[in-house]
Amino acid sequence: MDFSGPDAIDKAIEVGLDLDGSKIPLEMLNLYREVMDKEGARKRSGVKKSMRNRIVRSGAKHFDQDTLHKRLVEAGWEGLKQKEIEFFFG
Repeated sequence: MDFSGPDAIDKAIEVGLDLDGSKIPLEMLNLYREVMDKEGARKRSGVKKSMRNRIVRSGAKHFDQDTLHKRLVEAGWEGLKQKEIEFFFG
């Protein structure tokens, strides 16, 4: 099975395999699914806020702090917050 692309993790979880092909323990899958079911039922606060959160979480892996801050501001969002800087870049 091909585990590449943006939905690779979801595909792997769906079939119960880690990206290296090893089985994910059933207890881990059950807890993950329980939490994701609860998360799926949670009321959302807004699309733009969720987009920004995803950009910060993933962008911190691909951009340095100054670049990510600048790109957020240029796109019209608030720049990095102090707690985000400490968590992702500290």
